[in-house]
Amino acid sequence: MNIFENIKRIDPDGVEYWSSRDLAKALEYTDYRNFEEVVAKARIACKNSLQPEEDHFVDVNEMVSLGSGAERQIKSIFLSRYACYLIVQNADPRKEVVALGHSYFAMQTRRQELEDDRRLQLRQEMKEHNKQLASAAKQAGVIEPINYAIFQNAGYQGLYGGLMKQDIHRRKGLKKSQDILDHMGSEELAANLFRATQTEAKLRRNGISDKYSANKTHHEVGKKIRQTIAEFGNTMPEDLPSPEQSIKQLETKKRKELKQLETGK
Repeated sequence: MNIFENIKRIDPDGVEYWSSRDLAKALEYTDYRNFEEVVAKARIACKNSLQPEEDHFVDVNEMVSLGSGAERQIKSIFLSRYACYLIVQNADPRKEVVALGHSYFAMQTRRQELEDDRRLQLRQEMKEHNKQLASAAKQAGVIEPINYAIFQNAGYQGLYGGLMKQDIHRRKGLKKSQDILDHMGSEELAANLFRATQTEAKLRRNGISDKYSANKTHHEVGKKIRQTIAEFGNTMPEDLPSPEQSIKQLETKKRKELKQLETGK
């Protein structure tokens, strides 16, 4: 396995990160003070790329074991994949392991960029199809907001094994104002998009005209998609990790990048 993959850590929420102490050793820096100079340059590069530094560099105190079996605290930094990428870009290029690190983190960073683009596209499609689903539900007799909330929950309960929207919201640890769809990865978004498109199609095709049948249809479609996911041996939607950045954060990042391109700054 790749040396940088070996030192990767995963937090309780399934988010990956690296310790600066581990990374320094992997990049063959025997004196951590020299490595701190590299990190400082990476922090500047992070700011210049319009990325929030606090999202990628988290100063912490780590406990390390001493030879006597005792422990003591040392200053360290928890790093995102992007932070590691910037660090290897600023590390000593004469070291073979630095070239290996550059290749590894560049590939991982590109994968994340592609995932971000997929999420943005799927979220936009979800917005459009939710409008169409709401229209089909209205024709089926789902008129009042409270009834539409019940209709939506029927679909979520089918897809998420009985969990309602508020349950999913709670599992993701979101604030009241945050939308669960903005905190889904591409795989989870795609499952929900399929739920919305297939429910709309079934409501219209079957000419459903009462809210109870509409709720039943939404639940059945969600449940069928869940069964298909299980048959493929894939992860259930509620067990998929939430991305580090929300859709709103990605949209803000894209706007800043576009502005930077337009102004040339």
